[in-house]
Amino acid sequence: MTEPESGPSAASAPASSDPADLERELEQFRARMAALEGELGRIVVGQRDVVRQVLVAILAGGHALLEGVPGLGKTLLCRSLAQALDMTFRRIQFTPDLMPADILGTLVVVEDERGRKTFEFQQGPIFGNLVLADEVNRATPKTQSALLEAMQESMVTTAGERRALPDPFFVLATQNPIEMEGTYPLPEAQLDRFLLKVDVTAQGVDELVEILRRTTGAVVPAPGQTLDAATLRRFRALVRQVPAAEPVLRYAATLARATHPDAAEATDKVRRFVQYGASPRGAQALVLAAKATALLAGRAHVDPDDVAAVALPALRHRVLLSFEGQAAGARVDDLLREVLAHVPRGPALR
Repeated sequence: MTEPESGPSAASAPASSDPADLERELEQFRARMAALEGELGRIVVGQRDVVRQVLVAILAGGHALLEGVPGLGKTLLCRSLAQALDMTFRRIQFTPDLMPADILGTLVVVEDERGRKTFEFQQGPIFGNLVLADEVNRATPKTQSALLEAMQESMVTTAGERRALPDPFFVLATQNPIEMEGTYPLPEAQLDRFLLKVDVTAQGVDELVEILRRTTGAVVPAPGQTLDAATLRRFRALVRQVPAAEPVLRYAATLARATHPDAAEATDKVRRFVQYGASPRGAQALVLAAKATALLAGRAHVDPDDVAAVALPALRHRVLLSFEGQAAGARVDDLLREVLAHVPRGPALR
């Protein structure tokens, strides 16, 4: 059975069921998240969709993978987000010689005042609220796999003992396109642990001019604190409370199923070019991300349009092309757009 997308934070205490309290919570959610987006927009220029998708992943209790060539602001976004959230930030620079113990921590020998030696666990950089796994695909698969338990269960096992990670805990990983030299493809099991995969594209000329204006002067802007850990845990619980009607759940399930080449719902190109479709985690990601998207849009219920809006970042890393698809130069995003056009969406829910 597939485990939930998120870790312990998903079990946070739900908000009050009183309508007045719930309305106040929704108002606070909208105000605080708008302030957070505004602060990040002061620092990261021209990447509004990227910022929104990262916030959706965090609110849904998941992790995000940002892919793009170096220099587009991926690391800047992660660092600015940590400052705005006022949480413990850890950065891990992935390199080919990085080892699992460099991430998780290790036992070290310590000596007390009497000269007695004992083993003591020294925490690695994974023990933070927001962990930036920078250029994650530059490390070997053995090292990449060290993140699997942490991302799925918010726990790590070292020296035979399980240790809980801080709550909230989320990983923002950046990766260079696979075609670039010195990179290793992420294992499918690890890709599946990311709630969303966000494509980061180059800014236009006007946006680049604004970047130069903000970053080459005497004062470089910095984000102000807008959220804390307790507030984020409340907002995550609020996202889980957003109702998703049966037609919405069925639409999400059908979209995920339509990415499988052996499914009756699949398109001709999916049958021809896809080897493996999205896992049940893909359908979970669709629903959770759609709930966060609905709240950010000011609605306390999920529409099929919310599911469609997150379909590409939720599914693009969970669909594996066949050899024929790779040889034909098929693009997963194009196949998913065809699936979105093929699967009936149904009316918006009001």
